[in-house]
Amino acid sequence: MEDLQIRDSEPDRRRFLLRAALSGGVATLLLLLVLGQVFFLQVVNHEHYATLADGNRVRVEPIPPTRGTIYDRHGEVLARNVPTYQLELTPEQVTDIDGTLDELSEFIRFDDRDRERFFDLMQTQRRFQPAPIRQRLTDEEVARFAVERQNFPGVEIRARLAREYPHGEAAAHVVGYLGAISREDLPRIDARRYRGTNQIGKTGIEFSYEPMLHGTAGNRRIETNAQGRVIRTLDVREPAIPGNDVVLNLDMNLQRLAHEGLEGQRGAVVALDPRDGGVLAMASRPSYDPNRLATGMERAELEQLQNDPERPLFNRALRGTYPPGSTIKPFLGAAGISTRLIDPEDDINCTGEFRLDGWERPFRDWRREGHGPTDYHRAVVESCDIYFYKLAKDMGIEGIHGFLTAFGLGSRSGLDVPGEEEGIVPSREWKRAALGESWFRGETVIAGIGQGYMLTTPLQLAKATATLANRGLARQPRLLRGIQDGFSDNFTEMPPPEPTQAEFPTPMPESAWQRTFAAMEDSVHGPRGTGRVIGIGAPYQIAGKTGTSQVFTLGEDEEYEHEELAYHLRDHALFISFAPAENPEIAVAVVVEHGGGGGEAAAPIARTLMDAALLESENTTEQPDG
Repeated sequence: MEDLQIRDSEPDRRRFLLRAALSGGVATLLLLLVLGQVFFLQVVNHEHYATLADGNRVRVEPIPPTRGTIYDRHGEVLARNVPTYQLELTPEQVTDIDGTLDELSEFIRFDDRDRERFFDLMQTQRRFQPAPIRQRLTDEEVARFAVERQNFPGVEIRARLAREYPHGEAAAHVVGYLGAISREDLPRIDARRYRGTNQIGKTGIEFSYEPMLHGTAGNRRIETNAQGRVIRTLDVREPAIPGNDVVLNLDMNLQRLAHEGLEGQRGAVVALDPRDGGVLAMASRPSYDPNRLATGMERAELEQLQNDPERPLFNRALRGTYPPGSTIKPFLGAAGISTRLIDPEDDINCTGEFRLDGWERPFRDWRREGHGPTDYHRAVVESCDIYFYKLAKDMGIEGIHGFLTAFGLGSRSGLDVPGEEEGIVPSREWKRAALGESWFRGETVIAGIGQGYMLTTPLQLAKATATLANRGLARQPRLLRGIQDGFSDNFTEMPPPEPTQAEFPTPMPESAWQRTFAAMEDSVHGPRGTGRVIGIGAPYQIAGKTGTSQVFTLGEDEEYEHEELAYHLRDHALFISFAPAENPEIAVAVVVEHGGGGGEAAAPIARTLMDAALLESENTTEQPDG
């Protein structure tokens, strides 16, 4: 019985052992599979699955658009994009931003202003968007960061496009510059179009035509690793739309000559095409390098620039206001002929002083001994003050105001760049509103030679000169010539604004224009003209008028030599002109602060520009190739 029980249990034991062996093998196999999978996950595919675990494996990143290029009328580049390296930090990937910046500053140079700019920009965009710490890194700085890169998760050096201004100071006040987007800029931008963009136009053309130049941001899906660094681009969901190129009426050759003509001086030059109002040149000196502002100056350097007594950031062409001096004499002379207050053939006897009834102090001529018998033609050619004192008295301040404002003085020209000052053409109403005082007859007299309260900008003076050259047809000055499409390179010329006929208090007869133009031509080409220094050898006729405006008041019997005065007390030099006189193609206004006689300091600059515009055959009107 026992033997039977043993025999019966033997197969069961073997089956038990077999099942145990099979179970152990399966377990071992499963263990090996688990270990293999762990190895695959932790070693072979570590980076991929670490990225998955990070939660930022795939994200949508904006693609900033390429900014449009700015050209002059001949295709010369005024502002372009150049490749550069930029140090960027993504806020959501950095725990201690201040500490990270401190560590970075040990081997990459940036100052407190760079930090402020970074934090300001960080507040204007989302935390997953990288914000630049510093632009235009040197090769040495890039190499230093490459060595330390693993210690700075969330910080990258990326290739970006930076703005460059090839002509530096020469075109700075026209073209303007880019700067970091600030809180003040936010109301004027579309957040969708500006995704990934951290700079915006601050002044000049860069500011005025920002919507055209900027373009529209796109977006792409990217894959990142655990440190937030990009592994690859998965796809581009929406391509960026590049900005349009902007073509200006500016002639960079004339602009360069105007800038050079003011070297070592303070002042402004504006040249217009009277046929369409195109701005051919608009220079202001001292100037500044827009490349330094675009890349970000150190605080000390920026403060030095802002506090410079020479005021290089101040655009004198648009914002500088100066007494026009004798440059307004042709305008008032034409008005006097139209109102029949003067007969061009009649003489007055200029003794060197003019007396107003009831006034003890006489008004003196710039030529102490006077000009003797003087008609209208001679009064303009030799700039006789006494002649225009009398005309101003007869015309009255309201008459002066009416005619000069019709020419465009005392009001903004409408240029397509902001920042213009209005200037002043005084009147009784103006003085009462501005100063709370009554008008005096003596103030009318000195208004006749562009002194007293009267102020104008160089741009206004240029526009008024072009309107004079056009016999009262006023054209709005304009820098924009056309737009070149960022995709197709198709050029669209922008039609100039429609001209308007000046509304003078009294219609201007043809004789008023002819008499005035003839006198202005002799002012340059005649042997006794105040601008004769530039008429010598000119192969075309120039109509011009010099001006000298005092910056302080003389006592009754005081005289002075210009060179003996302190610089800040010296007279301003002015000159207006257009040429060719019979069919004008260019009108120029020049102001040289404290330059003395307009014929010597200001007129030669205008002659240089007119020669370049009218005589140099290489000046064409071709559009840029793109």
